[in-house]
Amino acid sequence: MGIALKETKYLLANSAPVILGYALQNSLQSCSVIITGRLGANELSVAAFAYMFAMSTGWLIALGGTTAFDTFGSNLWGAGKKHELGILFQTAIIILSFLYLPVCLVWWFSKPILIFLHQTPELAEASQNFLRYLIPGGLGYICFELLKKYLQTQEITRAGSYVLLVTSPLNIALNYISIHYYDLGLKGAPLATGFSYWLSFILLTQYAKYVKGAEAWGGWNRKCIDNIFPFLKLSLLGIIMVGTEWWAFEIVALMAGKLGAVPLAAQSIIMTTDQLLNTIPFGLGIITSNRIAYYLGAGLPNSASSVAEVAAVVGATLGTVIMIIMIALRQVFGKLFTEDPDVINLVAIVLPLVAIFQISDSLNGTMGGALRGTKRQEVGAMVNISAYYLFSLPLGISLAFHGKGLAGLWIGQVIALSLVGILELKFVMATDWYMQARKAVIGSDEPNEYSALLGRNSQ
Repeated sequence: MGIALKETKYLLANSAPVILGYALQNSLQSCSVIITGRLGANELSVAAFAYMFAMSTGWLIALGGTTAFDTFGSNLWGAGKKHELGILFQTAIIILSFLYLPVCLVWWFSKPILIFLHQTPELAEASQNFLRYLIPGGLGYICFELLKKYLQTQEITRAGSYVLLVTSPLNIALNYISIHYYDLGLKGAPLATGFSYWLSFILLTQYAKYVKGAEAWGGWNRKCIDNIFPFLKLSLLGIIMVGTEWWAFEIVALMAGKLGAVPLAAQSIIMTTDQLLNTIPFGLGIITSNRIAYYLGAGLPNSASSVAEVAAVVGATLGTVIMIIMIALRQVFGKLFTEDPDVINLVAIVLPLVAIFQISDSLNGTMGGALRGTKRQEVGAMVNISAYYLFSLPLGISLAFHGKGLAGLWIGQVIALSLVGILELKFVMATDWYMQARKAVIGSDEPNEYSALLGRNSQ
């Protein structure tokens, strides 16, 4: 009971600033969309769509690819290999910059891709121009996210939030000045937001250098190229693991558009809300991953097992609380966004399904983090692909166009994430924690002199 209480306090205390950080980070582009929207409806559509496309491509490199750092970095920190953590940071910069290059090409030549996705030529052309101006800022986003992970593995979880509390309001001012004062129009938004990403990264480097976080930095080291392929493998798996879920939601959004204007408006309200709420399981998952990898690297398998169990309970509990609140507010929630009675009514009908979804989403977030903490990203990727693309999307689309409408799409999503949560929980609870700790400490599952150490630490 004492260990469970300790780990519960740790998860909640350390995930809170991480969740706040992601909410503020999302606000950079959300505020940019709102300010751009004052130019007109067309400009609003372009900004919203371009940022959505950026989220589904470039931001995946940052949020999915850096999950490899959660695993490897926390292993090294738990094992007391501090300078090797700094070398890993250099490896990650090389790998993630390399992975961003094809994204730059996709953004630069995105018009034919968007037309293939059934967007109008006018929207495709404007979105392509928007994305081209966002390319420099995208690398700043990746660098900022990676530096946050570098600090989080050292249990410095508040630094990113401190920085974003400064750059978030500044981003609003920069967007307004660029778009409206200097009359840069649509190109002002990606330039201003990109500058905010780079400023966030620069300020965070100063925090790490002068406040806390420089302990693991031993200077640039040629060893950073030694472990490129293991990091690349986990980065790609992390991108797939996160991306399969995100892409499924984008498909749902496209299908909602085919159902008509009212379902599309209701889906936009629901997705805006869910993106904000998703920061909770995502933040919990990061801390869960870091904590488990730390204990495994330190040769403490029983402690890692306790974290996984606590994370499952905490995630399910928070999901239940959110579900109850959403169901209670379902009749009035849509009024926060629109005065259209049809949209408000449809939101009220679908919101209970979205509410149920929160329990599975929270469980998926924490158990996905546990899998990443044990370097089993491929399990999460396979589970997501199977649940979403082989089952829920075909089911949801079929229901949607056979009388269930938007609710049918969300029935499919609820079933998919329920399957993902249950399967990931099953995999995590069946983990051989002693073997995982041995792998983390010595890099293999073959017994050697470290077995005695693990035996003592697991007592």
